[in-house]
Amino acid sequence: METSTQSSTPAAVRPRSLSPSRASDFMQCPLLYRFRVIDKLPEKPSEAATRGTLVHAVLERLFDAPAGERTAPRAKSLVPGQWERLREARPELGELFADDAEGERTARWLGEAERLVERWFTLEDPTRLEPAERELFVEAELDSGLRLRGIIDRVDVAPTGEVRIVDYKTGKAPRPEYAEGALFQMKFYALVVWRLKGVVPRRLQLVYLGSGDVLTYDPVVADLERVERKLLALWEAIELATETGDWRPRPTKLCGWCDHQAVCPEFGGTPPPYPLAVPEQGRPVGAGESGQV
Repeated sequence: METSTQSSTPAAVRPRSLSPSRASDFMQCPLLYRFRVIDKLPEKPSEAATRGTLVHAVLERLFDAPAGERTAPRAKSLVPGQWERLREARPELGELFADDAEGERTARWLGEAERLVERWFTLEDPTRLEPAERELFVEAELDSGLRLRGIIDRVDVAPTGEVRIVDYKTGKAPRPEYAEGALFQMKFYALVVWRLKGVVPRRLQLVYLGSGDVLTYDPVVADLERVERKLLALWEAIELATETGDWRPRPTKLCGWCDHQAVCPEFGGTPPPYPLAVPEQGRPVGAGESGQV
């Protein structure tokens, strides 16, 4: 939900903070991180990502109603209005259904969003929940100076003070061997909350609306210390790439979904000129030649 098509490319600046999605970008492919963070190349909106944004908006807005009125029919009724608000806020989303003159694709897409919203009611009971926070922006600076930031979908606080961090996913739950990667974002948020409040969240909860699964994890201090060390190492690598301009592509199966194949050396493309100054001896890989991983 953090990337969108832009009408013009903003001036490049050195990265100053790290979010879960940008950390994942760098781990997936350093060159992708460069395209998104340094070059700020525009990306086309996707139906799947936009549907996720819409469902998140509906689930957030539902809690504005009194507990007894938080029903599946009411939630479904919020979908059209939230979609209109989203289109007003992000006009580029009009590209998604520009060729859908009859509105059939749009109707199917909205129907899929409604089904995801309905499924949530089989996983959690909103009449028994009173979130302490919704769509909470959090930011913390580590002792190293690294600034971590992100947006947490929901924070629940028990009467005893225990904290639960909840994140909605509109896709399907990962296979067990990939669960650790899915929890990375949640541990990132738990680390930020711990550094901000001095409290380790009691539970991290991923709610997968696409498959109807709920994945939970109860972190301990050692978990968060490991995540912090990982993020510090990651940031060192990002800073080195920023200084040298050496951003290597890392080909994976995910390349098939990348918007930037036309400017990626792995697909015969040439990246745009590197917009930041680099030392004379440093020649940016990915600024005209292909660097091998």
